[in-house]
Amino acid sequence: MKKTLAVFLAAAISVLSFAGCGSSTTASSAAPASQAAVSSAAASSAAAASGTVKTGLGIVSSLASSTPVKDGKGTAVADVTAVAVTVGSDGKILKCSIDGLRAQIEFSDKGKLLTPATIVFKSKNELGEAYGVKKASKIGKEWNEQAEAFAKYVVGKTADEVKGIAVSSEGKPTASELTASVTIHVGDFITAVQKAVNNAQDLGAKADDKLGLGIESSGAQSADAGEKDGIAQVYSYFTASTFGADGKITSSVIDATQNKVTFDKTGKITSDVKAEQKSKDELGDAYGMKKASKIGKEWNEEAAAFAKYVVGKTADEVKGIAVDSEGKATDKELTASVTVHVGDFMKILDKAAVNAK
Repeated sequence: MKKTLAVFLAAAISVLSFAGCGSSTTASSAAPASQAAVSSAAASSAAAASGTVKTGLGIVSSLASSTPVKDGKGTAVADVTAVAVTVGSDGKILKCSIDGLRAQIEFSDKGKLLTPATIVFKSKNELGEAYGVKKASKIGKEWNEQAEAFAKYVVGKTADEVKGIAVSSEGKPTASELTASVTIHVGDFITAVQKAVNNAQDLGAKADDKLGLGIESSGAQSADAGEKDGIAQVYSYFTASTFGADGKITSSVIDATQNKVTFDKTGKITSDVKAEQKSKDELGDAYGMKKASKIGKEWNEEAAAFAKYVVGKTADEVKGIAVDSEGKATDKELTASVTVHVGDFMKILDKAAVNAK
């Protein structure tokens, strides 16, 4: 009996050891999904035991696909990948959610917007099959399905192990364990996951909390060219938030991007579309709001204050936060630390609650 038990324990330890390793470049050395699940469960148990679970948000964005005017029309294209994670005390990912945007704003050779600034963009997960990857997919999977498969694959891995995921020269995964469910480019997935893990903070989440990712994006602040250059801007807000069994927010991170292309009266692009696109959190003081703030706070500081304020509230309670006609909070408890518009903060938290799992 003791001998049998010893053999069983040795086998179990062997399974856990293999499951904790990163992905390999060869199919023969890739760990089966069942072992990855064991690794995930082990990571969750470890995090629950320590009581330390971090919440992280990572964003990667680019304007490189934007095109100059041709046949009377130019296009600003923002490609964005967002990742929400919870991370255990051992640095391993407990839960992961991935979403993205491909938002386009057109302008003419007369310097006029052809896409209204009021446009609201849907995320790739919100579009689902309407995004249109499935019809060209060799495995018959839509973008959101492949993103979800990749998110599941990285659970139980550290940032370094995710960084080590093997990809082809085109940025597509090469390990057979992944290629069966993911054939799209994953370079931005990998980078965004690493950012999310590295940015993760202990904000009150627990291992068994649900994790939600919320995105709200529009053409806000876009404008025709005139005395000044025109602006084609994709303005997006993001949150990674966790929710307890009672539906109350246990942790939250909020960030935003302003992916902007400028153009003159002839529609000629006047900004560098190859330039690095940083989020507001990444910019920090360089964003430059503090000098105009009545309370001397930078945007990222005010976003963090709002994220802290909503902890302990349900999504419905967040929707009930009082705001004025400009979308600014009126509660004295908030106005002391948050003077920016909070309407989009409230929208993304509501979406995160709906998406949480």
